[in-house]
Amino acid sequence: MTARLPRQESLGYQVNHLARLLAQALGASIAPHGVVPGQFAQLLALFEEDDLTQRELCDRVRIEQATMANTLKRMQRDGLVDCLPDPADGRRMRVKLTERARTLEADLVSAARDVNAAATQGVSDEEVAAFMRITATLIRNLEGAAGPSDPSTRHQPAHSRHVSSGQLQR
Repeated sequence: MTARLPRQESLGYQVNHLARLLAQALGASIAPHGVVPGQFAQLLALFEEDDLTQRELCDRVRIEQATMANTLKRMQRDGLVDCLPDPADGRRMRVKLTERARTLEADLVSAARDVNAAATQGVSDEEVAAFMRITATLIRNLEGAAGPSDPSTRHQPAHSRHVSSGQLQR
């Protein structure tokens, strides 16, 4: 007989379910601006520091190069970023926000804050802060378990490592 793991007791299931719900709510809030949730982490990272190489952006938002390439193509098509050869090394691409993306920053951040406020309704500021600390610890634990050979565990500043979970700021 196999041991069962009820979904309500599975950390992975609960966090994944929460992430899907947050993405759906965020998607509804940012869709009028022509942005989709799959672009949001990249935009937040570029709002923090514009003009990154594609590799730097991958490291900050923790996605693979191929996924990033596809996302950036869509973001270029949507007028959110320009991808230009790096003047220092033409083999690298630099990603820069367009003026359109810059004008959307306040609205997109406001939409994320509104979703976070809705999600954390009835939860104290102290509980939200504790949740964020615990989440950061869980992420560090699993990043360490993946080992240094895993490209998804490249080191980066803590503020950009958790950029998508940083949406929980109210």
